[in-house]
Amino acid sequence: QVQLVESGGGLVQPGGSLRLSCAASGLTFSRYRMSWYRQAPGKERELVASITGTRGSTNYADSVKGRFTISRDSVKNTLYLQMNNLKYEDTAVYYCYANAGFDYWGQGTQVTVSS
Repeated sequence: QVQLVESGGGLVQPGGSLRLSCAASGLTFSRYRMSWYRQAPGKERELVASITGTRGSTNYADSVKGRFTISRDSVKNTLYLQMNNLKYEDTAVYYCYANAGFDYWGQGTQVTVSS
């Protein structure tokens, strides 16, 4: 059974940093595209960043380019999202997602950017 468990969210001031983690079990991590999505109150869920399975190619939403970095550790089966220079508008629940035949989602972790 596939499980995705996020951690690392919290409260941070504007300009601060956080690193989110997504521990995956039940799938061969490096075979699949893995992504981070986020959903702010009253808004639709949006793609933040993704990394392909084979080559590890990455892509980012324009709003986070240059500030966020997606990476993975295939030995630990863990996906990361390093978030720097956080802004108020980054406040959202962040979800880990795997497209592994089916759609798999984590439970989400709250990120709040506030002074």
